[in-house]
Amino acid sequence: MSRDQNLAAQVRTRDIIAAREFDRLGEVFASDVVDHDPGASQGPGVEGVKQFWREFQAAFPDFKEEIDVLTADGDYVTIAYRISGTHQGAYLGIAPTGKYFEIRALQVARYQNAKVKDRWGSSDTLGMLAQLGISLPA
Repeated sequence: MSRDQNLAAQVRTRDIIAAREFDRLGEVFASDVVDHDPGASQGPGVEGVKQFWREFQAAFPDFKEEIDVLTADGDYVTIAYRISGTHQGAYLGIAPTGKYFEIRALQVARYQNAKVKDRWGSSDTLGMLAQLGISLPA
């Protein structure tokens, strides 16, 4: 696929997530996508991706993602973005704090046939927990 087609697919992914239409993620993720940095309880493949977003929305129903940088080179699309939300549901087994967070994150996705085939990512989870007032056990 072309660079422009992959960029368009990435934008579509963000639109699907923003609309909370997680069942549509199969339109932009390969069924056997490999998430090299999955969430704590995330299962494999596109079903695991859907599961992650459903759980994240349950914990942070007002979450937003805002892209700061979006670039592509061949089959790879890279984004730098911010995630924010208010902790209103259990997250990682932690009761809601009612506190707001905003963190930065990075993602690199390898596209094949206009779908994410591999995903690597990093989010400032420790920063998020600190903003929510959650301490990790020593």
